[in-house]
Amino acid sequence: MLQNILLLVVGFALLIKGADYLVEGASSLAKRYKISDLAIGLTIVAFGTSAPELIVNIFSSIQGNSEIAIGNIIGSNICNIFLILGISAVIFPLTVSKGTTFKEIPFSLLAAVLVFFVANDALIDGQNFSMMTRIDGLMLLSLFIIYMYYIFGIAKKGDTPDVAGELKIRPVWISIVMVAGGLAALTIGGKWVVDSAVDIATALGVSQSLIGLTIVAIGTSLPELATSAVAAYRKKCDIAVGNIVGSNIFNVFWILGLSSVINPIPFQQHSNSDIFMAVFASLMLFLFMFIGTKHRLDRWQGVMFILIYVAYVVYLVIQG
Repeated sequence: MLQNILLLVVGFALLIKGADYLVEGASSLAKRYKISDLAIGLTIVAFGTSAPELIVNIFSSIQGNSEIAIGNIIGSNICNIFLILGISAVIFPLTVSKGTTFKEIPFSLLAAVLVFFVANDALIDGQNFSMMTRIDGLMLLSLFIIYMYYIFGIAKKGDTPDVAGELKIRPVWISIVMVAGGLAALTIGGKWVVDSAVDIATALGVSQSLIGLTIVAIGTSLPELATSAVAAYRKKCDIAVGNIVGSNIFNVFWILGLSSVINPIPFQQHSNSDIFMAVFASLMLFLFMFIGTKHRLDRWQGVMFILIYVAYVVYLVIQG
């Protein structure tokens, strides 16, 4: 048991540092070849912060650990809004642009609702079992392409903040080593996280879904926590909020879509309560844009988000 916990912690460390090295190395190469900071931020940085969830889900799908694959994405999306945005809003009240309020946040809400529909064949069609098929995955990936088209469209208008930050141009060979090392760390860390999570769930006699929704989800969301918390401290509200909303959209359309294309994912009906929680989180974020100070997430709302997340985790643990 202790060995599995240690393996889990080391796996998370490899995932986070691997994503960091991958982003830094790839960004350096892109900058050397005159690619704009904005384009780097919207592609390399965005994909890099989602790399831990992606790698964990790829291994979960390949190994047939569907509850971890589903739990990781749903749990990460809930954690992103209630815990990470909650902490960020407590650090500094987050003023949200109208574009984010009326477009990106509803788009993340749509993503959560779509997960319910594509994963509930048994409930909707009266079938004997539910599964996220490769067709469902291709549909989600198609919506991801539409989202990226929209993002690049608003980027051309200059409405998107520069999320790439300060970029350092390194020698080509160092950049290549960083990319290769980052990919290796992500691969090893991802496998260790999935294997140890399965073993811990078995040892404790709890479901893989519980481990996926809590430990794995929080661990893979650490890059988003670091990014949004630092952005809030520096009063860069657009980055703090955009990072979370964008990550939630990436998680469903890109990562869950790709995971179900790699290997269709069986869906257990008890996970619907967690999907409803993810929908509730996005809906609460949208409604809070009109409660109190308009288009702003205030500190009291951040505290409420954190308390809701704590209550949700306690509920999960009690349910076992």
